[in-house]
Amino acid sequence: MKHFLPVVILFLFASCKDDRHEEERTITNHEQTEEVEVVDAHSYANPTEVRTQHLHLNIAIDFEKQIIKGKVEHSIEHLNESRNFIVDIHDLKIDSVFLDDSIKVDWELGNFDSIMGQAMHIPVLPETKIVTIHYETSPNSKALQWLTPQQTAGKKFPYLFTQGQAILTRTWIPCQDTPGNRISYSADLKVPPHLMAVMSATNVTSKHKAGNYHFEMDKRIPTYLIALAVGDIHFQGLSDRTGVYAEREMLSASAYEFEQVEEMILAAEELYGAYRWGRYDMIVLPPSFPYGGMENPKLTFATPTIIAGDRSLVSLIAHELAHSWSGNLVTNATWDDFWLNEGFTVYFENRIMEKIYGIDYANMLFSIEYDDLIKENEEILNGEHPEDSKLKLDLAGRDPDDGMTAIAYVKGALFLKTIEAAVGREKFDVFVDQYFNEHAFQTITTEDFIIYLEEELLVPNEVNFNVDEWVYEKGIPNNAIKIESSRFDEVELKSSKIKGMKSVEELGIDPEKFTTHEWIHFIRNIPETATPEEFAMLDSVYNFTNCGNAEVMAVWYVKSIEHNYTYINESMRLFLTEVGRRKFLEPIYEELVKSEEGLVVARDIYASARANYHSISVGTIDEILNWQKNSLN
Repeated sequence: MKHFLPVVILFLFASCKDDRHEEERTITNHEQTEEVEVVDAHSYANPTEVRTQHLHLNIAIDFEKQIIKGKVEHSIEHLNESRNFIVDIHDLKIDSVFLDDSIKVDWELGNFDSIMGQAMHIPVLPETKIVTIHYETSPNSKALQWLTPQQTAGKKFPYLFTQGQAILTRTWIPCQDTPGNRISYSADLKVPPHLMAVMSATNVTSKHKAGNYHFEMDKRIPTYLIALAVGDIHFQGLSDRTGVYAEREMLSASAYEFEQVEEMILAAEELYGAYRWGRYDMIVLPPSFPYGGMENPKLTFATPTIIAGDRSLVSLIAHELAHSWSGNLVTNATWDDFWLNEGFTVYFENRIMEKIYGIDYANMLFSIEYDDLIKENEEILNGEHPEDSKLKLDLAGRDPDDGMTAIAYVKGALFLKTIEAAVGREKFDVFVDQYFNEHAFQTITTEDFIIYLEEELLVPNEVNFNVDEWVYEKGIPNNAIKIESSRFDEVELKSSKIKGMKSVEELGIDPEKFTTHEWIHFIRNIPETATPEEFAMLDSVYNFTNCGNAEVMAVWYVKSIEHNYTYINESMRLFLTEVGRRKFLEPIYEELVKSEEGLVVARDIYASARANYHSISVGTIDEILNWQKNSLN
C-alpha cells in the first residue's frame, strides 16, 4: 500500500518488498556496556540503524467499534546514515505520518506475513527527532481482547485488556517490536468516564471522572511489556508498595489471596537485591485471560483462577514477581533465548517459595513442574519439532509462542539447579546476584550468558560442566539434579490404594491437611486400572468435579476423561466455556480428541466457548481440533 504526498521528496526503498519472514535481521543492543549483535527472526525493525528510545501514546478507547484510535510518537536515535525508520505493524490502519510534528511524509509497507505482520518503512531526515504515526487498530487485533459485560464478574460494563508477549504489541501499536531494543514510554488515554484504565506504568488508584489518564514508565523495557487494561476496576492497598486492582466483585477475595505479597518481595530482595520498579501491584483480570499471569512491570496481570480462597496458588505471584529481576530487568535478546527469561524465573520463584514455606513445600512445587517437563519433553521429542527440546531455540519462520513450553521454563530452571548443586548454593547466589546487577535494564543472548557463566562462575571455581549439552542438545541430560519430595511419596502410597477400595476412608486422607499440590499429585497418580465407579466414590467425598479450585478441577477432568467418568461432562463444559487460561484448556481438549465421542463433545463445547477465548488460546485449540478445516463456522 502506498500513499503519495507532495510535501517532501519521497525515498524509494529497495528493501520495501519484504519477503523476509525467514531472513535473519541483525539488531544491535545499544544498552549493553559492549555492543552485541543479535539476530531477531521475528521483527522487521532496524534499531541498529534508527531506534526508538521513548514511545508516547495518545489514544482513545472505543468500546462500541472495538478499536483503539490515536497516535504514537517515537523519539528516535540515529545510529548511522540510514534514512529509513522501520517499525513492525500487524493489521493496523495507518492514517498519516509526521516528522517532528511538521513534515508530513509517505510510508511504504512490506509484504504481509500471517505471523509477523508487515514492515512499515518511514523516510526520516538526519535531524529528525520524533516520528508520529496516526493510526487505529482492527477489531481483530490479536493483542486486544474486548469483553462484553456478560463476560465480566460484574456483568454491567465492558472490559478490555492487552497481551503483548511475544510479538503482539505490533497489533495495537506501530513499534519496533523486538525484545532486543528497550524503550521508556508514556501514554495519555481517553476512556469512557465510568471505567478506569491502568497500564504497566505509574497508576492512579481511583477513577477519573472525565475518563482521562496519564501514565509514565521511565525505565526502559521491551515493547512486549507495554500493557493496558480498561474496565470497572477498583483498587485495594496491601502494603506501602503493593496493592491489587480488580472488579469490585473480585476485590476482597483477591486482596485476601495476595496478603503475603510484601513478604514475597522481601524474600526476593534478600536473595538477589532491591526491587527496582517502585510499586508492585497486581490486577485480577476476567477469566478469558490466556495465561496464569503476565509480568508486566509495576502491574502483574493475573488470572482469576488463582483465587482459590486458601492462598494455595500464590506461587504464580511469586513467579511473576521473580520476573521483576529475570525477564524485566534482564531480558532475553530474542525469542530463541526465551529460556533466559523463564528458566531463571522458575528457579527464582522456587527459591522465594522455599524461603517463605520451607524446602519440603518448594520441592513439592518443583516436583509437579518436573513431572510436566518429563511429559512434554517426550511429546516434543516424538513430535514435529524435536529440536524444540533444546534450551536455545531456532524459531525462524514460526510463531515464537511455539517456544513457550516446559523446556524454557522447567528445563531452564533444572539447568540452573544442577549448576547450583555443582558449585554450591552460596557461590551460585553470589553469581546470580552479580548477573542481575551487571546486566540490569539490558538484554542478553544465550551465547553471551554462556560466556558470562564460564568466566564468572565455572572457571574460577574449577567446575567442569556440560553446558553445551544442556543448551544445544535435545532432551534432558543425565546429570540433571533429582528433586525428591517425601510428601509426594506418601501421596503416591495413598493413590495406590484406590484400586479395589471398598470406601474412600480406606485411603487414610485428612482433607484438611492436604494441599492443592498434594491433591494434584494424588489425582495424577490414580491407577490406570481405576474404574468409573471408583472415580464416583472419590468425587462423592472430595467433590473434585466442582471444588472451585481450577488447578485441581483441570487435572481431575483430564483423568476422568481417560477413565470414562462422564459425570464431569456438564461441569467441564461450564469450566471450558468460562475459563480461558491456555494451561487448563490445552490438556483437556487434547484428552477429549483421543476418542471419536470425545472429539464430538470437544467441538460442540468449543463452538460456543471459542468467542470467550483470547487469540492466544484460540490459536492453540484451533490446532488441536483442526478447527478451520472441520468446523461448520
